[in-house]
Amino acid sequence: MGTETRPLEGDWALILGASSGFGEATALELASVGMHIFGVHLDRKGTLQNVERITAQIRAAGREAVFFNVNAADAEKRQEILNEMETRLKATGRPGMVRVLLHSLAFGTLKPLITKAPADAINKSQLEMTLDVMANSLVYWVQDLVTRQLMGRGGRVFAMTSAGGARVWQTYGAVSAAKAALESHIRQLTLELAPLGITANAIMAGVTDTPALRKIPGSDEMMTIAQARNPARRLTTPKDVAEAIGLLSQPKAQWITGNVICVDGGEFIVG
Repeated sequence: MGTETRPLEGDWALILGASSGFGEATALELASVGMHIFGVHLDRKGTLQNVERITAQIRAAGREAVFFNVNAADAEKRQEILNEMETRLKATGRPGMVRVLLHSLAFGTLKPLITKAPADAINKSQLEMTLDVMANSLVYWVQDLVTRQLMGRGGRVFAMTSAGGARVWQTYGAVSAAKAALESHIRQLTLELAPLGITANAIMAGVTDTPALRKIPGSDEMMTIAQARNPARRLTTPKDVAEAIGLLSQPKAQWITGNVICVDGGEFIVG
């Protein structure tokens, strides 16, 4: 099957948060359409088995899987990863072919802003860390990919947002702020990347049963409400989101940029 029918064949995707949820599903989806996968994840020994399963599935599809178990928001580690990526890409004779970047980092502090006991409220370092990991790190990765010429014309930048960027949920304040900032970064990146032929979109998934969602206090109630509200009467799945990203990664989607794209079966417009 030629590149006419598989235009992403042989290109690379970089998935930040590749070991579960949306990152895992997208890595597998993009591998299924012919892409090799760079994955960045942060896992302890107990969850590394899942990473091994994902990389084995990618390789079974005939694709390369190069995963890094580090903190994606660490500036020094980011440079180390990019150095290795650059070396590998140059060795293939096709430098600059990171076609897709997915930012799917879900690591932040779930604490209220106001409490009776000050020690129970979110503090400065926790708030800043949440925004840095879940929003600002997107900018730093894109800056480096473009500066190093690892992503060029035809590139795709995706960032996972949520309805929480505009709605409230107890203890979700810092993450909500990060999602709002993430969407703002996507808009600015759209403007600045357009002359380079690179698109940028935020993907707003419906409520999805992922490890990240399960960490939110009250997530069971959130899922019950979402399922009742959704016109299809089911939750969004990681596969739903991954397939949408796969479509938007195709060359024919070049003119779709600067958006917050809902992948939720109509959930957001109902409630």
